[in-house]
Amino acid sequence: MDKEALKVIIKEQEDMIRQKLGNEHIITRDLDLRKYLSSNIALFILGVRRCGKSTLAMQLFNGLKHGYINFDDERLLNMRAEDLNTVLLAFYELYGSDLDNIILDEVQNVEGWELFVSRLRETKRVIVTGSNSKMLSGELATRLTGRHIDATLFPFSFSEFLKYKNVEISGVLTTQERATVNRLLLEYLQNGGFPEFFKYGRAALESIYNDIITRDIIQRHRIKQVEALRQLARFIVSNSSQEFTYSSLRNVLQMKNLITVTNWVKYLQEAYLVFVIEKFSYKLKEVAIAPKKAYAIDTGLVSMLGFNTDNLLSRLMETSVAIELKRRASQNGFEIYYWKGRSQRKVDFVIKTGNRVSQLIQVTRAASREEIKSREIENLIEASKELKCNDLLVITLDYEGREKIKESSIAYVPLWKWLLKRQ
Repeated sequence: MDKEALKVIIKEQEDMIRQKLGNEHIITRDLDLRKYLSSNIALFILGVRRCGKSTLAMQLFNGLKHGYINFDDERLLNMRAEDLNTVLLAFYELYGSDLDNIILDEVQNVEGWELFVSRLRETKRVIVTGSNSKMLSGELATRLTGRHIDATLFPFSFSEFLKYKNVEISGVLTTQERATVNRLLLEYLQNGGFPEFFKYGRAALESIYNDIITRDIIQRHRIKQVEALRQLARFIVSNSSQEFTYSSLRNVLQMKNLITVTNWVKYLQEAYLVFVIEKFSYKLKEVAIAPKKAYAIDTGLVSMLGFNTDNLLSRLMETSVAIELKRRASQNGFEIYYWKGRSQRKVDFVIKTGNRVSQLIQVTRAASREEIKSREIENLIEASKELKCNDLLVITLDYEGREKIKESSIAYVPLWKWLLKRQ
């Protein structure tokens, strides 16, 4: 690719993102990655499209001379691996040969990019962003063993949402303050945490969702049955928190090929649109054949694509807990499952730390103790006995307390407090 044309693109992209950083309300994300910035190690910031990866990368190099290029640009669609060195030359001519910091945004769009990053990180501090979880598989993982750090960025957490709203919560809340927090929580559950939503509203969510489906899945994987793929994605997202089997999805879509459906669900996960958790069991065969549960990456997408039914709030609450658990697991390394006993009793989340079950979590829309169904407590206690776990938690809409039932102690924590890690 022509170097002069590249220089124009780089400068235009730089001006655009600097203008964005200067004019928009940008917050500091809760994910602290500065400690991972060093030469010989490439930092990968991965996550769903338009969750703030580029902005975070720019913030990490704030005040430092750096080169930035976004490969998710129609002018760079035909770029090949051999053109990437021209990008480096363009950087040197624009910023000087002593340039030590480089951001490669959505570089997975360039086939064969892995060797370029492997070479760059020998002498530069490199940040790579991407919207596909397969970026760190295959050849790159082999070449960069021990020489890359990967971090997953999600849409705004509730904590970041409050920060964006300039709301600070500290100390004991008055009744009025608690009512305000609950109002903001319902707003967060309904609208989700994509940063662009707060500027452009629902239109931004529609654009993000369509871009993920079209660019990250249909075009990337050359899907021919486009309408069926769209139906599958909408069904899974709108039914976030519900159990599914690949056979049931095939029946919904009236498709013949089970492998195609299985691959499509994998593509949705690779694009970070959804994530899947499995039933907890000590028997691997049982895990493999049991129904799975799928969750959307953002509650705003569930609201947008779903129907306003009586159980929508329950699904949004459970989805928000799943997302937050996924966020915490990406930093703390625990595993997430759900549980279903022989009598079909269910527990929403099983947390496995190392080789033991460390916590059982039930989510309910109840706002008082009286509203909590006895079935949910009985499910927790049965799971507690079977899995030998005594840390039992019920996340509620607005009830707080603790009680002892037989030999089990159960904590009740409001969702807002749990999301803010204040329980």
